[in-house]
Amino acid sequence: MIVLRRLSRLVSSFGAAAAVFLALATAIASGQEALPSPAAVVKPQTFVSLDPVPRGNAFEIAVVVEIAKGFHMNSHKPTDPYLIPTTLTPQPPKGFELVDAIYPDGRQEKFSFSPNKPLDVYTGKVILRLKLTARAGAPLGAATIPITLRYQACNDTTCLQPVKIPVDAKLAVAAAGAKSHPAHPEVFTAAK
Repeated sequence: MIVLRRLSRLVSSFGAAAAVFLALATAIASGQEALPSPAAVVKPQTFVSLDPVPRGNAFEIAVVVEIAKGFHMNSHKPTDPYLIPTTLTPQPPKGFELVDAIYPDGRQEKFSFSPNKPLDVYTGKVILRLKLTARAGAPLGAATIPITLRYQACNDTTCLQPVKIPVDAKLAVAAAGAKSHPAHPEVFTAAK
């Protein structure tokens, strides 16, 4: 009988502990729900430097990234090796060649989770660029260059899951020697 009472108290204790654990887990989960999704923190937009792009010409793609106020993402060269860098990964279709990827310098900032060591981050608006060439055999007409933007967004206390989002660039390819004009000079001048 004494053993049954002790067992009953033990089960009751675990029941109370389980209820406390459940309440704590619910509070943590509801706190996490208040955070935005990682893809909602960053708004990327692509721009192409020439319209149209004649075969045989070099051109650039700019990915202008607007980062939500109160958030940052690591620069392309983060301060520590365990931090996830911001990267652009293009998959140029047949007829296009990637020449270079250009990332701006980040800014050194301190956060509550790293009060003694500044981190190299992007905040506000950042312009990432790709230099490409349309080869002589690039298909004429409309073209899409698939690009993946990878980043991890953080605020002063919490880092969201790293994400990869598509930021494809659309352009028109013209014959070699065709008339072309610079497009979006405000973006490409600001990026230099």
